[in-house]
Amino acid sequence: MRVFFGIVFLVLILILTVAAIFARHSSKSIGKTVCVLICTFLFPITGNLILVVSDNKILSEVGCYIYYIGMDILMYGLIRFTFEYCDMTWNSKLAKYFTYALLAIDIIQYGFNPFFRQAFETEKITVAGMPYYRLVPYMGQVYHRVVCYGVIFSLVVAYFMKIRRTPRIYAEKYVVIFISFIIGILWQTIMIFSRTPIDRSMIGFGIFAILVFYFSLFYKPRRLLDRMLSGIVSEMPDAMFFYDGSHRCIWANEPGKKLTGIEGNHFEMASKGLIEKFGEVKDRDADWNMNKALVSEEGVRYYAIEKRTVYDEKDRISGSFISIRDNTEEQRNLRAEIFNATHDALTGLYNREYLYERIKKQLEEHKKEKFIVAFLDVKGFKMVNDVFGTEFGDVAIKTIARWLRTNFTGKCIHGRLAGDTFGILIPANELDKKRMENELSNFIVKDKDKSYKLMIHVGIYEVNDIELDVSTMFDRARMPIATIKDDVRKHIAFYDDEMREMVIWDQKISQQALAAIDEKQIVPYLQPIVNREGRAVGAEALVRWNHPEYGLLSPERFVPVFERNGLIAEVDKYMWRSACEILSRWRRSGRDTFLSVNISPKDFYFMDVLGTLKKYVKDYGINPTRLRVEITESVFINDTEKRKKTIEELKEAGFIVEMDDFGSGYSSLNMLKEIPVDVLKIDMMFLRQSGDSEETSSRALKIVENIIHMTKDLNIESLTEGVESDAQYKALSEMGCRLFQGYYFTKPVTVEEFEQKYPKID
Repeated sequence: MRVFFGIVFLVLILILTVAAIFARHSSKSIGKTVCVLICTFLFPITGNLILVVSDNKILSEVGCYIYYIGMDILMYGLIRFTFEYCDMTWNSKLAKYFTYALLAIDIIQYGFNPFFRQAFETEKITVAGMPYYRLVPYMGQVYHRVVCYGVIFSLVVAYFMKIRRTPRIYAEKYVVIFISFIIGILWQTIMIFSRTPIDRSMIGFGIFAILVFYFSLFYKPRRLLDRMLSGIVSEMPDAMFFYDGSHRCIWANEPGKKLTGIEGNHFEMASKGLIEKFGEVKDRDADWNMNKALVSEEGVRYYAIEKRTVYDEKDRISGSFISIRDNTEEQRNLRAEIFNATHDALTGLYNREYLYERIKKQLEEHKKEKFIVAFLDVKGFKMVNDVFGTEFGDVAIKTIARWLRTNFTGKCIHGRLAGDTFGILIPANELDKKRMENELSNFIVKDKDKSYKLMIHVGIYEVNDIELDVSTMFDRARMPIATIKDDVRKHIAFYDDEMREMVIWDQKISQQALAAIDEKQIVPYLQPIVNREGRAVGAEALVRWNHPEYGLLSPERFVPVFERNGLIAEVDKYMWRSACEILSRWRRSGRDTFLSVNISPKDFYFMDVLGTLKKYVKDYGINPTRLRVEITESVFINDTEKRKKTIEELKEAGFIVEMDDFGSGYSSLNMLKEIPVDVLKIDMMFLRQSGDSEETSSRALKIVENIIHMTKDLNIESLTEGVESDAQYKALSEMGCRLFQGYYFTKPVTVEEFEQKYPKID
């Protein structure tokens, strides 16, 4: 019998050793703690093994020491494991240190037992015909039992309280450990007080250690998972349907029952209810998902439906489930976001970006059909807002949007391009020009007691190249609106071949501009500026293009194009540099003549005007007063203060600033008050008009005369441009004008012609 129990203990030791190794390498956080606990079990079991197989007194006492000291170590392992397994913490460090001190004292007192025999000694008895040494306990052993049972009792209470405070579905893993613990303790107690020679309770302790190993690291609480999943699914707002391997519905949660009308536990009716509501899905084995929109009394409701199959460990279908989520609010919010991103907030029409996208798609899908693009512009809309207020202006914009929806349907696509402009794509055969003219001729907006007749102009471009960018199509549709001008009887204008040729021309010369500058096809022409004696004291540098194909091009053929696309900045820089080259050559030859160059309003957007001019005069070594700069009042339409500062800095750098075309605008006097110019160039438009009455001509002369007098009072030099006759020249001289420019003296000529006609002044 002793041999049998010896073999049992030895097998337990081997099993626990392997378990400790596995626990040490476990990926779970509690693995190391389990490893420590199992190792502590090895001490008392090994001590008991020695007692069972030994027939020697000294060896038996060694077994006792290993056994009882091992029990103290085991208590430490149980405490550490319990606190981590039950997720507990010490209430105070004092209790923790006191407990460990009691165990340490017990171990120490066993160390004194060989000398004082205060704990135990062994007595010889015979078991199965062989000598066996069993324990004779003394006071030290009583202390040992009190400490160990105290720890065990505390741990039992801890497990019991954990079980009580934990929901039933979670308590299973604690209950198993608790029961195993109780059984092991009772077994140990019986063995102690029965005085049975061979202590078999260590078998229970070994089994307890194996249970701890299994439940801590490998046990999956199936009931816990089942209850958790069942509870989770039951509480889910989604409708859930579970099917067995034969595609029979075996369970549905409350939302699922409500959706399909299932009463009680008649889950077999679920499939019929789903088919009636959402239609049949033929492939029952495959996973799938779909979206459905159902019309109900409450309106349209949207559902996201998904089916998933569950497989066993042999990859066989063990069941499946269907989830149905009512995502109506989500879909409505999504549609609202899409609508807001693609539609104009005020009118509900497509915004510009989405309009372009829709038009592009429409043209690609109907390549064989003819379409036109219409650009609608409300003339003088700013005045509507200023006079009637922005609320009335919003009503006007909404009225136009409503008119577009009513009159352009089917394959027509319309949207709001910007503040008071709209765009439409119309099938060519649906355009009724006469009806549109009639409706636009009397387009009245009403709001309460206010009413106003809007002037709406429409430009139309016939799409003949669907690869063309949609924005370019609308640019072409916009162009003919300029031809309507102030004709109140006309509201519609068409893009024609002439405009097309103009677009082609603009593109062509724009592509050639930079090469023309490099090859010096673009050159300065000089128009002299003379004094009262008729001597040329300076000249204005005017741009001309000696085109290799079209000959000499006047500025009207290319400057407006470059103004629109920004190339004017490159042309102006070239003209400034050319003027500096001429002035540098004149300085070396002794000619003391100035040149005036023009500054375009666009130049300020594409370069540092002041820095560029200062660099050129420095590079060519000329006096800044020799390079005069001409500006127009349009320079100051935007960023007046910034432009004013630039002019002041030009003057500080030594440049003479001229204001060009004075008298041709509407705010020249105001500009003159704000901008500190040196020279005022007076436009002779007052005197050029043919057919004026004698009274009108007289008044025009008076205006010019007073402007000249005003310049004297302001200490500004006056220069009259556009002088075309000797009479004008003499009259202006008598008024006090000092400088003159115009065809009366000469038209713009090349630099060589200018130098020949006006030799240097000695």
